[in-house]
Amino acid sequence: MKLPHESAVFSRRVGLRAVAASSLIGLAACTSKATTGSSAAGSTPADVSAAATSPVAKSDALLSTALAPVVPTQPMLSPSQVSGVPIPAGRIDASIKQLDALAAKLMARSGVPGMAVAVVHGGKTVYAKGFGVKEIGQSGQVDANTVFQLASLSKPIGATVVARQVSKKRITWETKVVEHLPWFALADPYVTANLTIGDCYAHRSGLSGQSGDLIEDLGYDRKQVLTRLRYLPLDPFRITYNYTNWGITAGAEAAAVASGIEWEALSERDLYAPLGMTSTSSRFADYKARKNRAVGHAYVDGRFQAKYVREPDTQAPAGGVSSSVDDLGKWLALLLADGKAPAAGTDADGQFITPQALGAALTPQIVSSPPATPDARTGFYGFGFNVGVQPSGRVQFSHSGAFILGAGTNVVLLPSADIAIVTLTNAAPMGLAESLNAEFMDLVQFGSSQRDWYAGYHALLAALLVPVGALVGKVPPAAPVPAKASTRYIGRYTHDCYGPVEVVASGAALALLLGPQPVSYPMTHWSGDEFIVHFNFESTGIGSVSAVTFKLGASGPATSVLIEVLDKDKVGNFTRAGA
Repeated sequence: MKLPHESAVFSRRVGLRAVAASSLIGLAACTSKATTGSSAAGSTPADVSAAATSPVAKSDALLSTALAPVVPTQPMLSPSQVSGVPIPAGRIDASIKQLDALAAKLMARSGVPGMAVAVVHGGKTVYAKGFGVKEIGQSGQVDANTVFQLASLSKPIGATVVARQVSKKRITWETKVVEHLPWFALADPYVTANLTIGDCYAHRSGLSGQSGDLIEDLGYDRKQVLTRLRYLPLDPFRITYNYTNWGITAGAEAAAVASGIEWEALSERDLYAPLGMTSTSSRFADYKARKNRAVGHAYVDGRFQAKYVREPDTQAPAGGVSSSVDDLGKWLALLLADGKAPAAGTDADGQFITPQALGAALTPQIVSSPPATPDARTGFYGFGFNVGVQPSGRVQFSHSGAFILGAGTNVVLLPSADIAIVTLTNAAPMGLAESLNAEFMDLVQFGSSQRDWYAGYHALLAALLVPVGALVGKVPPAAPVPAKASTRYIGRYTHDCYGPVEVVASGAALALLLGPQPVSYPMTHWSGDEFIVHFNFESTGIGSVSAVTFKLGASGPATSVLIEVLDKDKVGNFTRAGA
C-alpha cells in the first residue's frame, strides 16, 4: 500500500542531496584556491600526473558522482517501507508449490476434518484448493467453492463494508454511534455521547472482553443485546483494548442505519455483489441453504463431532459471514490493490474504496498486544484488522475467527510482497489455520519455516476449548449439606441486563428458565444452597458448569440467586421479583 507520506519523504531526500552537493562545492572551492596558488609557481608533466590524485581532483570526482543522475535499482521507498529481508525472484512460486504438502501435514497433525486455502498475488487468485471432507462420516469433499462459516473473520470483512460507506461519504470513522442509534447507551454518559464507529471497530469502547456474548447466548435479538450493554461496567474509554463482538456490532448497526438499509443487505449490496462474491452472505439461512457447505465440528470427548450448530445472525457484523476461499480471494485482491476493483465498475479508475477510508482501517488505532519484554514487537489493532510487523520488517494485516461449536479461520496479508493467504476450517480452533498461514509466509520471506508454528498456536487456542466454571471436573461432596425445602428456592428473579429467571419444579428436582423464550436448564444439587447447571454456550465452551447459589435468611424464600456463568462482569446476581 502506498503510504500517505511517501512523496514528502521523497522531497526530503532530494533536499538532502542538494545540501550534500552544495557542501561538496564549498569544499572544492576552498581546496581549489590553495592548489591554484601552488600551481602559479610552475608545473611539470610529473606535477600534472600527481595532480590527478590531488585533493582537488578527488573532490571534483566526488562532486561529479554526487551530481550524476541517480538510477534507482528499486522503486523509491520511504525508510519505513523498506524490508530487511528481500524476497528473491521465484520464491513466491516455490512457496505456493509447497502448500499441498504443508496442508496435508498440518491436517494430519490436527485431525481437522476439512479445510480450504487460497493465495492471492498480482491481483488474482493464484492458488485455491480444498482438503478433507465437509462432514465427518460423509463423502463430500471440500473444494475451493465450499462455503464455511467465517466466525470473527467477519470483522475485517465488515470493516471493508464500513470503509465503503466512508468512501461514499455516508459516514466517517469519527461518526458518533448515537447519531444513528439514539436509543443506544453504555454505562458512562460521556462514553455514550462520544463513542464513534471507529471506536467500536478498534475495540476501545471500554466494554470488557466478550461483553454481550452471554446475553446473546440466552436468546436475545440484536437490538435487545445492544440495549442491555448499558448495564455492563466499562474500562477506561479509548485507552483500553478489549476484544468485543458487540462493540463491533454497535458500530456496524450505526453504519447500516446511516446508509438506510439493514446490515445484511448493505454488505450484499456494497461489497459481495460488486466484487462477484456470489457464495458470500451475512445471513445464516443462506449458509444453511448452500449445497456445497462445510459443517462445523466441535471438539467433544477427545474427537471432532458434528454435534452443534452455531447460528450467529444476532452478531452478524462480528461473526456471521459465510464464504468460500474462491470468493475471499476477490476481497483480498481489493485490499492488496489499495481499494481498487476495476471489475466492480463503480468509481473513477476502478477505485472502489478510497485509500483514505481503507487506509484508516489498516492503520494502528490502539495497542492490542503490549510487548512483554523490551525486545518484543508490539501488536496493534486498526478498524477490524490486526496490524503488526513480521520479523522480516514487513507490515502484516491479519485476523482469525473461531467458533467453539465448529470453525477456525485465518487470513494474513503482506502488502509489501503483494501477497495474501486465507485458510478456512470446519472445526473448533486448533491452530491449524493460523499455523499454515504463518508457515507459508515464512516460506515466502525466508525460504523455510522459522519455528514450530502449530505447537505454539495449538497451545494458545486450546485454552479457548476449556469449559468455564469453578466446579468443572470437581467431584461432588461425599456428604453434602442438605438443601432447604424446594419451595424456598422456587420463584421469579429479575436482572436488568439478563432479564428474568424463573426457578421451577422439574419432577423431583429444580430447573432454571432463562432467556426471552425461556429455555429450561436442569439443576443438580451440590451442597447446601448451591446447585449446578450445565451449559454448552458458544461463549462458555462445551461442558461448562455453573454454580447456582441462593441467598436465604433464617426463614422465608430466597432473596437472590447468583448464577456463576453469568457473573463474568460481576453482574450475575438476580434478585427475587417483588422483594
